[in-house]
Amino acid sequence: MMSDEMLDRLRETCLSSHWGFEGRLVRVRVDRVRLPGGRETVREVVAHPGAVAIVPLHEDGTLTFVRQWRQAAGQLLLEIPAGTLEEGEDPADCARRELAEEVGLEAQEIRRLCGSYLAPGYSSELLHTYLATGLTPVPSQPDWDEALQPVRLPLAEAAGMILSGELQDAKTICGVLLAERAWRERG
Repeated sequence: MMSDEMLDRLRETCLSSHWGFEGRLVRVRVDRVRLPGGRETVREVVAHPGAVAIVPLHEDGTLTFVRQWRQAAGQLLLEIPAGTLEEGEDPADCARRELAEEVGLEAQEIRRLCGSYLAPGYSSELLHTYLATGLTPVPSQPDWDEALQPVRLPLAEAAGMILSGELQDAKTICGVLLAERAWRERG
């Protein structure tokens, strides 16, 4: 645990803030801060409402992914299902909603694996990652602006795709590794 004294030596003090950009999903806040040593600088923060990622683990040791075009990456990526939290939404409820919408699955059990900041140097986005088990099919209903292809792969194959570079999405890499650990622990 960090002492209050240590925290005070590292803490930056916000002097002023203004919104530099406001979009549909994210906003960019520009903060003028005083550094612990007294100097001032500017921090640009992408304000994001938070998100969930779901690792759908089937009884046979396979995982369900989605293949989708990612404009920022400029390519098709294979990812675990994920989605943005709606205002006031519980992350576990969001995980259940996104699992059904994106890959047409309902989970008997949703277990939180971790929470992680994706890029804390410039973004406030906190990602809640869940393991979904006891899966049964339900009708999928992707959002109007999503073109998704569900893909089911053995866990061992997915883990190998991390090392070969075929899986490049950070949340997916983390989710697959956590699912691999959960699979080993259950025997």
